[in-house]
Amino acid sequence: MAALEELKRRLRPLSFDADGSGAPPAAGARDGREVLEGGTVNLLSRTSGEYKISEQGFHKRKAGQDKARSSEKAYRCSSREMHIFGSFASGSSSVIHRAIYMPTHRITALKKINIFEKEKREQILNELGTLSEACCYPGLVEFHGAFYKPNSGAIYFALEYMDCGSLADIIRIKKFIPEPVLAHMLAKVLPALRYLHEVKHVVHRDIKPANLLVNLKGDVKISDFGVTAGLHDSASTCATFAGTVTYMSPERIRNSSYSYAADIWSLGLTVLECATGRFPYCVNGGLSDLMLQILDDPSPTPEKYVYSPEFCSFISACLQKDADARPTCEQLLSHPFINRYKRTGVDLPTYFKSAHDPAEILWQIAHMLAVHYYLIFYGSDKVWRYMKTFYREESVFSFLGEEHVGQSDIFQTLSRIRKMLKGNGPRGKIVHVIEKVRCCAHGEEGVAIGVSGSFTVGNELLVCEDGLRAEGMPSSDEVPFNIMSKRIGRFREEFFMVPGNAMGCFIISRQKLHVIET
Repeated sequence: MAALEELKRRLRPLSFDADGSGAPPAAGARDGREVLEGGTVNLLSRTSGEYKISEQGFHKRKAGQDKARSSEKAYRCSSREMHIFGSFASGSSSVIHRAIYMPTHRITALKKINIFEKEKREQILNELGTLSEACCYPGLVEFHGAFYKPNSGAIYFALEYMDCGSLADIIRIKKFIPEPVLAHMLAKVLPALRYLHEVKHVVHRDIKPANLLVNLKGDVKISDFGVTAGLHDSASTCATFAGTVTYMSPERIRNSSYSYAADIWSLGLTVLECATGRFPYCVNGGLSDLMLQILDDPSPTPEKYVYSPEFCSFISACLQKDADARPTCEQLLSHPFINRYKRTGVDLPTYFKSAHDPAEILWQIAHMLAVHYYLIFYGSDKVWRYMKTFYREESVFSFLGEEHVGQSDIFQTLSRIRKMLKGNGPRGKIVHVIEKVRCCAHGEEGVAIGVSGSFTVGNELLVCEDGLRAEGMPSSDEVPFNIMSKRIGRFREEFFMVPGNAMGCFIISRQKLHVIET
């Protein structure tokens, strides 16, 4: 209690608003939510403009002082064009699902945030503002769009799927990250943070291991822009209290004005935690005690007999109590610690693979793609048209001893098979029952998928094997116990899928269908 009272005495009252400005709303200004007729959410921000989010995607309009300074952006990302699978991560304010976007067969991460809580609306405004303005910069997680699902009361962000999780996961598995690996990761993260600071004039405010995501390709990217704050120029400052307290800089804890240097402090703590495998401060006394440590104790330093002088210097520079004494991202990029390991043979893809089971990641991708394919096969005619984009002109489909080449030929052949299985009515419909999914790597980045199972008389695609299922599909426990009594044949299908033109997209390069009579 003593620590808490001391903290209360030393801190000024904290203020919050949707834009992170800390100023009271101007007369007539609104920040909030309005559900309009037709299931559209209208979010208004004093600085970012207006966002209209519906089941079809979202539209951003930013009004300037004149027409030349006004801007509009639209992202089509419909909830009806997503196959949504189970959740695989969660935070204090969101749940993350795997999903596949039907038109491009892109594997994405769907971040689900409840719209009916005021704090969540502020987070949504921040994320939409930052992501839509910096959606394709290297080192930042890619943004593919957003949509609203009225029946869930949530807004979904479609983001790049990072298949190796975060640096927090790497630390948990590997215990610590060696200096050469950290230097190479910083060489990827610092340019992205510099872009946020110098080009977009944004303070991230929540840099920590859990918000630095990695993938099997060796990418390291900044994520989670829910508490970012925009500054008008490089000399501006913030005055609000948002983000994870454990990684906050001293000036932020004092509730003083702060700027981009606050992110440098958080980055320094993050790098030190990655190197040592433990958070640099003692957290046993609770948050109040932790905040007093950050304010009063000397900044944490690595042990000089364990770590290189260059690393110790890098951490010391980031963790200066005086914000003005901290270096910029540009200065850190030329720091001796980065230069020391610049020419060392660090293979980030291999390192990240050593922290995860690539076979498990491949199995998850294969399962999703297989279910996605068959859901399109049995989807409505509107959904069925997306099957054509699964193929290229050089794709090959083999069936009954014949080879069909190219988008049009394959699509026509599959359309005939689909029509034949549909029959003349619901009672005559024949469906796939997936019993086994196998997979292995195909080339450097592709996947070979083998699916086997039965044809039965029924109404919907069924999956008997335990694995990933899309929303709305029956679980393995819900599959009728007598389903095999309706079996009229067996099938075996092989898919060879390779990456498409865009990140996370897959196309079928070769496919073989074998039908076995029973």
